[in-house]
Amino acid sequence: MEMVIYQSFVASCATVVGLFAGGEWKGLKSEMENYEMGKASYIMNLVGSTVTWQAFSIGSMGLIMEVSSIFANAIGAVGLPIVPILAVIFFHDKMYGVKAISMVLAVWGFISYMYQHYQDDGKSKGENLNAQKDSPPDQVQEVDK
Repeated sequence: MEMVIYQSFVASCATVVGLFAGGEWKGLKSEMENYEMGKASYIMNLVGSTVTWQAFSIGSMGLIMEVSSIFANAIGAVGLPIVPILAVIFFHDKMYGVKAISMVLAVWGFISYMYQHYQDDGKSKGENLNAQKDSPPDQVQEVDK
């Protein structure tokens, strides 16, 4: 948890410094007032994005701690095409070639990860069965089915 908190704190500090150093803070009020859906929607969008990113960060850290970093990366890769697909469906965004290729690669990477786990699982079950056949009868262990 501390890693997520420190990482978010440093990112927030860097963003605030960049906001004030670049003079972008002067345009925030006009940006909020010119937002098509209104001020309340603008603020809800910012708060929703913040909460969603925090949930993603904590969830990723949980996956890394409980399962593995590779699995967390695979889940992140399979989640990558979801946003563009939802943008195409709900916001009628155009699907460009680069977007389609990145989505295909993300899904391909996840399928490759799952297939590798399937192969490794089959190998380990085969090795367990061979070890069980070779061991003396008094040392036979049950193999997961």
